[in-house]
Amino acid sequence: MRLRTLIRLWLWTTLMAIAALAVLIVIDGRLKAATGFGTADLQKLSNAAQYDAVFGAWTLRQHAAAAGFALGFDYLFMPLYATAFYFSGILAREAFAPKRGSFRRLIDYLGFVPLIGAVADATENALEYSMLAAAKADDGTAYSAFIATNVKWSCIAVGMVLLVAAIAGVIKLQLPKKEVA
Repeated sequence: MRLRTLIRLWLWTTLMAIAALAVLIVIDGRLKAATGFGTADLQKLSNAAQYDAVFGAWTLRQHAAAAGFALGFDYLFMPLYATAFYFSGILAREAFAPKRGSFRRLIDYLGFVPLIGAVADATENALEYSMLAAAKADDGTAYSAFIATNVKWSCIAVGMVLLVAAIAGVIKLQLPKKEVA
């Protein structure tokens, strides 16, 4: 893949991920303003009693529907951020590890970490939605969602480092090359 194409793909997926995140923030903000809890608050919960308290605030049909929509819309966001972070890794690799070696291989492997994070995010949302749809949480499912959340955030942290490296890498790759005398 040509560098210019890679930068274009990275830029578009990153911008679409930011747009999807903005939509999620608006939806979640409205839900939180109406009920005191947003779907993002579910990420801090680790037991059934905490989930039942949040679900109790969402007893009105429109609030439960908004929560379900936010959890569902997040499935659009997941492949966008995972792909943007993956392309970030490729850009960082090309900018900072152009020659074969262990550092280049390490950056390649790190590029897959956000994909694992998206799978953990999907697992988290599925567990949360299953409890919401059943209108009753259980401790095992709640704790499993909590673990998936922590895995997701660890992987997103790696993705954010790759994104910062990609930004620096794009700047480095766009600078004129110095001639060796």
